Amino acid sequence: MNDQISPQAEIHPDASIGINVTIESFARIDKGVIVGDGSWIGSNAIIYEGTRLGRNCKVFPGAVIAAVPQDLKFKGEKSFVEIGDNSVIRESVTVNRGTASKGITKIGNNCLLMAYVHIAHDCILRDNCIISNGVQIAGEVEIDDFTVIGGMSSIHQFCRIGKHVMISGMSGVLSDVPPFLKAAGIPVVYQGINYVGLKRRGFSKEMIDDIHHIYRILYQEKYNTSQAIEYIEKNIRQSQMREEIVSFIKSSERGIIKKLSDLAPGKYNNHCVENNEV
Repeated sequence: MNDQISPQAEIHPDASIGINVTIESFARIDKGVIVGDGSWIGSNAIIYEGTRLGRNCKVFPGAVIAAVPQDLKFKGEKSFVEIGDNSVIRESVTVNRGTASKGITKIGNNCLLMAYVHIAHDCILRDNCIISNGVQIAGEVEIDDFTVIGGMSSIHQFCRIGKHVMISGMSGVLSDVPPFLKAAGIPVVYQGINYVGLKRRGFSKEMIDDIHHIYRILYQEKYNTSQAIEYIEKNIRQSQMREEIVSFIKSSERGIIKKLSDLAPGKYNNHCVENNEV
């Protein structure tokens, strides 16, 4: 037996454990689980059947990966949780496996799920996401690369959040959040672009200015969303950022978040985005 695996850990003989893996006492690794090389599993973590854990991941005590979904339509179908390389699952995080809808819940590479986060069935979190303490993510939510979600926020089922988005803590996401934005409140509203986060990730001033110009048209001019998109496609030079934004909005089924002035009076719990976007 690998001397980094505690004899007090419960490991099913059909689990596949990579090299240089540490599994501490009282952790449970179920049938068919795959644990990638160099990963660390803390005491009392439970990893159920259907989990595919990448390389160099850390799963902290009390985390539960691939428990059956909290979905009354679930009928025991075979499904999975896939977690990419170098991701960190902190204390008491729960990640439910998929249902017949998609069959899999996915967490990308280099993600950090802080303590008490819940990821429901069939969610997709792509690479380099940071999900802060206590965030609750309902079923079939999609969160794109480099998104940061502040603590104690909630994401409604089927919502989509684009790349490089910053959601303030204690927010409620009820609609899709397009790429590169800051958003806050219950429900979240447009608070500008994620300038600090974009600058930290190497976006040039020209690229940031292009993003800012597009969102001024969407949120500050007197166009509805369809009119704004038509104007942007005709008048704003083509770029990767423009295509990212336009494609996201065109494919939105729930509609995108609004600006504050578009909400009815009394329908908004206001709080500001912090200045320490990451």
